[in-house]
Amino acid sequence: MWRCKKTALIPEDVRRAAGVLERRYAVSILLASYQGCTRFNEFRQALGEIPPGTLAQRLVELESAGVLRREVWDARPPRVEYVLTSEGERLQAVLDALVAWARA
Repeated sequence: MWRCKKTALIPEDVRRAAGVLERRYAVSILLASYQGCTRFNEFRQALGEIPPGTLAQRLVELESAGVLRREVWDARPPRVEYVLTSEGERLQAVLDALVAWARA
């Protein structure tokens, strides 16, 4: 009979961060941001088969998490861009490590 070792609970802040990143397409959206995507259709093009509603929802979630910032430009038609915040830029090393692991 196998028994699990008694371990400490995962800290709440780590679970919250993982909750943001484990959502489907969240990591891909961040990787596309690092490659220069800023507009909705650029993300759609970079991610391929992502439903528009799902993309919109993930962008809102990443904005709420403080990883992306939504900028609205007063133009005709209105222009919206998503820019990495300093918190989002801090995640780049983690995602670079994930990409390196995936390619190995």
